Amino acid sequence: MNLLIVAPCLLSPFYVYRGPKEKEYRTARELRKLIGELGEEWQVLAYPCPEFELIGWPRPPMGRESFERLGMRERVQVIADFIGRVLTEEKPERVVFIGVKGSPTCGVFHTTSNDPDSFDYGLIPAFFYMDKEKRLEESRKIIERFSFEVKEGPGLLFEELMERFPEAEFLEFDKDDVEESVKRLRKTLKP
Repeated sequence: MNLLIVAPCLLSPFYVYRGPKEKEYRTARELRKLIGELGEEWQVLAYPCPEFELIGWPRPPMGRESFERLGMRERVQVIADFIGRVLTEEKPERVVFIGVKGSPTCGVFHTTSNDPDSFDYGLIPAFFYMDKEKRLEESRKIIERFSFEVKEGPGLLFEELMERFPEAEFLEFDKDDVEESVKRLRKTLKP
């Protein structure tokens, strides 16, 4: 058996912090289609969303440092323990993780960064009560206001996973380049 371990928002766009936009719907459609092409030797594990587990949904955009300040390290430990237990019990021959480019938790090679001292944590409860249109509008403003930047390095969960499971393969899905991401995944999963 081979095991494909996928960030949950790639399969179900409703986990995305502000709610799905077209790129999330397209990502989910294309990735589910690719998974449907895999042979019987593959199983799929979508782990719990660490951001949802910590804060809920919807939530404002936040950088890696702000999530860390709110206790994300403990949350990712629990999720990594779950994944480790599955790997120990099932003993897959091949393990492939798929993360999300730019995610503060599930980024593989790119994460989103911010200054945790200047972030307005009062946005968390306020965001919960906004409708989707307002959340989309406010998300853009928050990203600009708090100078979020995508930078090289893993998100908090993938940092932990890469340390614990160095023998696994790690791929990053770019929702802004779905076609190229699917092509890379297909090449890796169906050589």
